[in-house]
Amino acid sequence: MDGGGRLDRSLIWPRQSVSQERAAPGDEPRALRRRVRAQLPAWHPGRLGALLGAPRRGRIVRLPSPPPGSGIAASALLVAAALGYGIVQGHHGAAMVDGAKDARDAAADALGFRIATVSVAGASEVSRAAILSTAGVTARTSLPFLDADAARARLLSDPWIADAAVLKLYPNRLQITITERKAFALWQKDSRVSLIAADGIVLEPSVAPRYLSLPLVVGEGAERQARDFLSTLDRYAGIRAQVRASVLVAQRRWDLRLANGIDVKLPETDVAPALARLAALDRDTKLLARDIKAVDLRLPDRVTVQLAPAAAQARRDALKDGNKDGKKKKGGDA
Repeated sequence: MDGGGRLDRSLIWPRQSVSQERAAPGDEPRALRRRVRAQLPAWHPGRLGALLGAPRRGRIVRLPSPPPGSGIAASALLVAAALGYGIVQGHHGAAMVDGAKDARDAAADALGFRIATVSVAGASEVSRAAILSTAGVTARTSLPFLDADAARARLLSDPWIADAAVLKLYPNRLQITITERKAFALWQKDSRVSLIAADGIVLEPSVAPRYLSLPLVVGEGAERQARDFLSTLDRYAGIRAQVRASVLVAQRRWDLRLANGIDVKLPETDVAPALARLAALDRDTKLLARDIKAVDLRLPDRVTVQLAPAAAQARRDALKDGNKDGKKKKGGDA
């Protein structure tokens, strides 16, 4: 105590353990650490580390343990990746898919769903074997796993088949009904002759001998316009019988090449009246049996006839001789 009876201020500092005095910087009380960090500048590494969640110095960071079985799963993924790489590099994907399909069909077949009966109706130009092959029906195909819509789409890709129906009749029957296009005409383009249907679809890139009697159309776009033009030409059987080829000119109008070599030039419009005039002239004057080269019907009010070279020369000679005879007669009279 001091002289005034008051207790002297304790000379003992607040209790602080030696361990706290010697503690590492990272082990200060949390409140103190927060005050210290708040007084640090924003760029200080200590403050940045706290903001970014850096681990405290002197602490051991424990990573979460992997879930059970993760090693087996990782090994399985590695093996699957290696197998996939080998399949892709060895081009074995299609073979594996086919093998899986065969196994699937075999399982269905064992249950009694193998396709035992296939009926095909409406086919005359396309063989039964070609229809089954196009539809994807084999001896191992099972009924449940046959995609009827896909089989129909494949059948329609055949130019001969205009329509098709695929019906599955459980447990083991399949019915295929098709509607075929008919061979309509021959189409020549760039010295190549093809067989076409009435809608212009090319049925065959070459022509079998049994189709050589079909009408021949020539030119770009002739396959699409042939049906309408030939239906008009068929009204005049006498002219139609003499036509060897119908030639589409500039995709706008038609010329007729007759069997005797005469060319008939038809107008771009009003083809029927022009053919009617030609039929009348041939009936009345045997025009198409004469020694002519071409008949031009493009103008509605006249018919122009071009003589064959020999006939034209004979006509010129006849006119020349007639002129000479006329001059001689005039001179004698004089």
